[in-house]
Amino acid sequence: MQTTRLNGLSKAPYSSFNLAMHVADDAAVVEQNRQLLEVEHPIVWLEQVHGNNCVDLSKLDNFNSVPVADASITHKPKQVCVVMTADCLPVLLTDKNANFVAAVHCGWRGLQQQLLTQVIQSAIAEHSIEASDILVWFGPAIGKDAFEVGAEVKQAFVEIDKSYAQAFKPSSNQGKFLADIFKLASIELNKLNVTEIYSDFECTVTNSDKYFSYRKEGATGRQASLIWLE
Repeated sequence: MQTTRLNGLSKAPYSSFNLAMHVADDAAVVEQNRQLLEVEHPIVWLEQVHGNNCVDLSKLDNFNSVPVADASITHKPKQVCVVMTADCLPVLLTDKNANFVAAVHCGWRGLQQQLLTQVIQSAIAEHSIEASDILVWFGPAIGKDAFEVGAEVKQAFVEIDKSYAQAFKPSSNQGKFLADIFKLASIELNKLNVTEIYSDFECTVTNSDKYFSYRKEGATGRQASLIWLE
């Protein structure tokens, strides 16, 4: 499931279907927005910190506190994995036999720290599945013509693998580059032999009437990408 910024209750600048508690929106209104989600099962929201921690919901004893993580994974039914974004890339994962589901928040830092690799290797080890059987969906994120970064960001990726250089092109601003976050994630996945990737490749910046965009708006809300096993 992918939400948009439409048909919620939040006031500007979080208008209107903001699902994040950490952006200074009215908490009571955010909770009302969350109640509008047509999801029958408990949603395990995360405190996302642009790190590389993945929480396994199937191993949690209780859900009284919000896990500090940028990804969640589970093999149990009726546990909802979710990440919130407003330009970063949301990635939803499963496999052809639905052994697991996972939701991953991929900013450039998470991608540079190989968070996707960690999540996928964990799933492969836990369920003895082939990487080629994993299915991936990319949600809306900042597009390749809008994501300007410094040379240090490109260098951080190229130091891992020179193949990442293809995801960067020089910007009109000297010393800056335009990064393709979808390609960065695809390169990491392809290195793992994960090739079944699906997406509409929607840009949050150019579609800010539909999605929240932190890069364009600054103070803004967050949309959510959710996945679960029935």
